Amino acid sequence: MTQNALLLVNLGSPASTRVEDVRRYLDQFLMDPYVIDLPWPVRRLLVSLVLRKRPEESAHAYSSIWWEEGSPLIVLSRRLQDAIRPFWAHGPVELGMRYGEPSIESALVRLSEQGITQVTFAPLYPQFADSTTTTAIEEARRVMRERGLKLELKMLPPFFAEPEYRQALLDSVRPYLEQPYDHLLLSFHGLPESHIRKLVKDKSHDLTASSSRGVHEDVMAVCYRSQCLRTAEDFAAGAGLADGRWSVSFQSRLGRNKWIEPYTEAQLEKLARQGVKRLLVMCPAFVADCIETLEEIGQRGSEQFRAAGGEELILVPCLNDQELWARALAKLCERTPQAI
Repeated sequence: MTQNALLLVNLGSPASTRVEDVRRYLDQFLMDPYVIDLPWPVRRLLVSLVLRKRPEESAHAYSSIWWEEGSPLIVLSRRLQDAIRPFWAHGPVELGMRYGEPSIESALVRLSEQGITQVTFAPLYPQFADSTTTTAIEEARRVMRERGLKLELKMLPPFFAEPEYRQALLDSVRPYLEQPYDHLLLSFHGLPESHIRKLVKDKSHDLTASSSRGVHEDVMAVCYRSQCLRTAEDFAAGAGLADGRWSVSFQSRLGRNKWIEPYTEAQLEKLARQGVKRLLVMCPAFVADCIETLEEIGQRGSEQFRAAGGEELILVPCLNDQELWARALAKLCERTPQAI
């Protein structure tokens, strides 16, 4: 019987909080043309300038959230790898990161050496973006081509609207919604508008719309912002949240280009000025807690919210390695219609 391995894929993390490790990681990440969409010479110059000061700043941020076992993202991803094994009876379960270790390359080579010929490739990104999903796929293609690996890869598509994902989110967040709070902010990772404009054929598509209603399915398939709005709308409907009790924002801007709005920093200050005292924040673009959730929201975002007049920001943990998420993810991976 042919085994079908499962390869869980996420973004990655520096090997440690040392400045040199953070610099190495940032160089690999920022030099990816799917992350910074500029010609190589311009990208190289820009990244070299960023790497003068950014590694030390980022190393400090990583140090503030680093666990004894290592990077929270890596630790939680390995725990998810263990958690999903009982629900994946088709073959081994591997873990690969697009940047850093364990790499996609090492995982694919290891599976090939075990005699595996079929792999379900599972990027752990609910919403689609070139800078996450596409670059992971291209890395897998590069590895198979350069290594001569005879693997049949089928990919888990973006699952932002899948009922299993929505239900896992609802079940995970419900205990927080049952506690007293004033407002729920769904903060998604940001993206430069140019990344979306490059993919959307409809030039009239509104990147400032407050709802995903009316977005054509062809646009929805490639518009990260619309997919985030759909995720939030589905969640709010499933949780029975009243209008005005929740909102959406986008975090983690880098550089001077225009990024999708509203920005999380601005939304935190706005909500505090409007009288929100107890704020829940969840980050549905991430399935595992990482520097963007633990440090950017849990620490800096919390400080900003309180400085603007709020009293408490409660960061809702990501799905991480919860059994309900492992079970849901296994079901999603059972149907993988997209061949790589």
